[in-house]
Amino acid sequence: MPPVMPQSKKNSGLPVTLNHQKQETKRLLADNFADRLLESTNAPSIVNTNFSPDNKKPSIHLPSNSLSSFQSINDSGSQTPTDKNSFTVGSRKSNLAVVQSEMVIQYLTEAFPKKSFPLVTMSTTGDRVLDVALSKIGEKALFTKELEYALEDKSVDLVVHSLKDLPTVLPEGMEISSILKREDPRDVVIFPSYSRSKYSNLSDLPDGSQIGTSSVRRIAQLSKAFPHLKFLDIRGNLNTRFKKLEDPESGYSAIILAAAGVKRLGFSNIISQYLDDTCMYYAVGQGALAIETRSDDEHTKNVVLKLAHTKTLLECVAERGLMRFLEGGCSIPIGVWSTWIPSESPDDQPSLLLRGVVSSIDGEDRIKAQYSAQIFPQGISIDSQFSDLSPESQKLIYNNAENVGYKLGEIMNEMGASRILSNINNKH
Repeated sequence: MPPVMPQSKKNSGLPVTLNHQKQETKRLLADNFADRLLESTNAPSIVNTNFSPDNKKPSIHLPSNSLSSFQSINDSGSQTPTDKNSFTVGSRKSNLAVVQSEMVIQYLTEAFPKKSFPLVTMSTTGDRVLDVALSKIGEKALFTKELEYALEDKSVDLVVHSLKDLPTVLPEGMEISSILKREDPRDVVIFPSYSRSKYSNLSDLPDGSQIGTSSVRRIAQLSKAFPHLKFLDIRGNLNTRFKKLEDPESGYSAIILAAAGVKRLGFSNIISQYLDDTCMYYAVGQGALAIETRSDDEHTKNVVLKLAHTKTLLECVAERGLMRFLEGGCSIPIGVWSTWIPSESPDDQPSLLLRGVVSSIDGEDRIKAQYSAQIFPQGISIDSQFSDLSPESQKLIYNNAENVGYKLGEIMNEMGASRILSNINNKH
């Protein structure tokens, strides 16, 4: 039998009818909001950025978030015009999305016990279109657009995303205001319950075995590592995928999933294989949760920044910098692997090593490269709470991490990454 999904809290995440849903058609016709979602040049970071197409590198302007601002939010005895006691959280309807949003709400409630964080849910394009592979839908922001409509019309104050679902270019007026501590970013293999005693590794499967995955990144890398296997598209939430896996008529010998989602839903016990860096680099931002807010909502931004995890944030900034430089997305086979390298000197902080892979869909034409750099100057620890750092320090280490991604992008383009990606785009 397929595993049983855990139930979220009673009455949490109730779907609501939002103003943006009623006005969506009118808005799309009136001001071409959908085009702004796809083409806006606002950068996807915890800061405001101005993107320059000529050099692909944005100039960065950090808001003045500091520990004192959090103290004033929590400790002030009087209400101010900007003070808020309730922040509405938006989420996709899927079980995993709700569980992840409830995790974030728990963290926020612990940090701000006098404030409330009601949850509302909604379906996205990616949730509704289940009969087409993600890479063939031909649209960006598949799992985020409707949530950003709700942010734009102020139906919600913040949105919880799986960071890997967020495009590297966000709509005008939106920004990522916090990135939380990363769960295991690796991909995992899950076999049907009736074959787990027989197989524990993809290499054990007989020739022609069919593996379920909807990711071209996974297909490209696994085709190279396990050429004896075939790959079938599989869509739907985890419960749907588990049911398909357990049905012998579906033809799946195994499915590939992100470890983070499997673990957050409590299914670690059914993982048969963790795919390491010898065969599979993970997706940009995989395993990390991001909180998106309106750029002009300083109060909400200050609140959610309290949850930012420094190491995860910098890893993801570097990874997204690489993807942005290469102009890739979920339909492009770009994989990454971030590592912190200890310094030989006890006085220095670890360096960030970013490895990347770009490959053709069949995995035959591919490029791997890496780049590392010191992110932290003297006096700033890798274990620092990001929200406790001064705006100048935040900006400095953010820039340093983003430069790692850009530098790796330059190296990979010199090796031929742009040629591979151009060939893929021309075939779509």
